[in-house]
Order: sequence, then structure tokens, then C-alpha cells
Amino acid sequence: MAHHIHLPDTQGKLSPYTLVGHTPVKPKAGAKFSRIVYSAAHVVSDPKASIDPWIDCAIDWDATIAFRERLWSLGLGVAEAMDTAQRGMGLDWPTSLELIKRSIDASKRHPGALVASGCGTDHLDLDQVKNIDEVIKAYDQQMEAIEKAGGKLIIMASRALTRVAKSPADYERVYDHILRQAKEPVILHWLGDMFDPALTGYWGDKDTDKATQTVLSVIRAHASKVDGIKMSLLDKDKEIHARRGLPAQGGIDGKGVRMYTGDDFNYAELIAGDGVGAAPVNQHSDALLGIFDAIAPAASAAMAELADGNLDKFHEILGPTVPLSRHIFKAPTRFYKTGVVFMAWLGGHQSHFTMVGGQQSTRSLMHFVELFKLADQANLIEDPDLAINRMKNLLSIHGF
Repeated sequence: MAHHIHLPDTQGKLSPYTLVGHTPVKPKAGAKFSRIVYSAAHVVSDPKASIDPWIDCAIDWDATIAFRERLWSLGLGVAEAMDTAQRGMGLDWPTSLELIKRSIDASKRHPGALVASGCGTDHLDLDQVKNIDEVIKAYDQQMEAIEKAGGKLIIMASRALTRVAKSPADYERVYDHILRQAKEPVILHWLGDMFDPALTGYWGDKDTDKATQTVLSVIRAHASKVDGIKMSLLDKDKEIHARRGLPAQGGIDGKGVRMYTGDDFNYAELIAGDGVGAAPVNQHSDALLGIFDAIAPAASAAMAELADGNLDKFHEILGPTVPLSRHIFKAPTRFYKTGVVFMAWLGGHQSHFTMVGGQQSTRSLMHFVELFKLADQANLIEDPDLAINRMKNLLSIHGF
């Protein structure tokens, strides 16, 4: 049965739209992937809380954990308390730690479930940070708390470090300390300035080629303590170049340090790989992606096909999701979380479309209209009747 809805164009005129997509086939339960796959998961706000949303943070814990259980059921790992969860954009450190603890506890009910948690310095007051030692102390504080909870670390990029570092040597000093202290191999996190302008010049240089040499030097010096690095520069060539420079020894199993793609524009080809690298794990990218929150069923199905050697089917499933991802992550890229939460609401995975910090207001109605169409064309509308009803509600509160 065809499904229809009237959607506005840029002139404000309503026109009929007929849905064309179908729901992607989910892999069988227990499907094994040939890549390590983390989805950076969003948090579900509590719209019923009596707070000031721009100032305070209220989380619907049941809905937030239920979404993570959905990701685990699809075979995806959870990258917890990352920027997708609005870390540093409404989600403060005390709430982040509570989220990490709850997620780790919930994962124990799902044998084999992967969880890695963001560790940063976001509890610091940037205006008060004076030196590198304060940054190191801040990292130590969060590392200790997460490791005490039994968590695997993702060492997030630090706004405070960007502010006080004067050279690549300062980054080397900080990361040398972190990696010496870490109990288990960690994932390093390089978030480009398109995601967070406060991270411009990370690793001590605005020239990303020079910055890449600094981070590779850090990794080579501590290969046994680095599981991998997540790169979010939205530049596949830079990621491939860095991937080929990763050590062939070290990592979580001694067989090499991994590249975890954070490229929400080019993830399909980066995950598929090119067969070039000193070790098998250097010949492709694993995944730590915010977009996998929004396209979880397709991501799961595609990864299962890749594991079975069906490369064409892998691209057939993921290919249509790329235009949707590029739309969600369009500039200003830091507002991509709004599209991720919109997709969760559209799919019935939360009962409302509100966000921590009121961030649902960062994109326009026409952005959501286009996102609805792209979700349909990418075969991501799981319940057409529900999605159409919710889209009509959104149009109504915007005056249609």
C-alpha cells in the first residue's frame, strides 16, 4: 500500500509526496561482523522535567538505555557520552558519568555488548584554565572515574588543551601521561573544527598533515596502549593516509592499531577498505560513527553482508544512506545531533522531539522535510504510518 503526505517546498507551498522506500532487512540475531563497530549514541531528554532547558539537563534514563539496548540487539557497540550525546553542548560531566555507569551496567545484560566511554576535560571552566598541568589533572579525574566503573576509555579531544597548548610538544606531553596511566588500550579521538570550532589547531597545528604526524608519533610511542584512533575530519584521503601510517603491532590484540572512521560523509568506502597497509587492521577502517545512531538497521545489515563477503550488497545497503548522512552533517556540522534525534523520533524510538539544551531548534523545518524524504529514499522509514503522523505534527506546529 502506498503512503502519502503533503510536504512544503521552499516557497511554502504544499505538494504531495509518495513514499518510495522499504525497510532494510536486519541481519540474523548473533551475526558476526568483520569490523569493530561503535555507534555514538544520543541521549533522550526528559521534556516533562520542570527545568530551564537551556541551563539544566534532564535525561529520560529509561528511554536512553532502551535505545542502547536496541543498538546492542543489532550487533552495534555503543560509544557512550560522546559529542553525539551532546557532550559539551548541554550534557555536563556529572550527568555524563551517570550515563556511562548506567550504560555499562545495562551492557552486562547483553553478552558480548561493546561499550567505550568518552573521557575528557569538559568539567573545567575554560576561562579559568591556565596551564597544561590543569588539563592533565582533569583527564586523570575522568579517567579514574570511568575506569572505576569498569569502562573502556575513548580519550576525547580537549577544548582546554587547545586553549593552553603552545606547541605540538604540549600535546605529546599530555598524551604521553594519559597513555602511561591507562589501564587498558584506549581509543584516541580527533574531532575536526567543523564539529567543534574550539578544537581548531588540535595536535598543535592548523595544518592537518603536520598534525597527523604529531598524533602518529604519539601512537607509535605507545602502540601497546592504543586500540585505535577515531578521525572525524570529513576527509577520506587524510584518513587513509593516517591509516596507512598506523603501527602494525600494538592495539588491543597486538596485531596493529586500528583506524576508527568518524567520517560521516565517506564511511562506506572507508569501512570497506583498500587492502593497503602494513597489517590487516590497517587496510580498512573500523567504525565509531554518529550516523550509525540514525541508520542503525541499515548499518547492521550492511556490516553482516560485508562479513559474509558480499561487498556489492554492503554498498547497496549503505550507499543510499550517504546522502542522508551528508544532509544531517551539513554545515554548521555541530548541529548534526538534531538530525540524529529527529530520526529516532520519526522511527518511534522516543516519544517526543525535544533535546537537551533545546537543541531541536538548531535546524529549520525545511531541513527536516528534506531529511524525511532522504530517510524514505534510504529505506529507513521503519513504520510509515507513524512517521507520516509525526511529520504532520511537526508541520502543524510550524503553521501548516
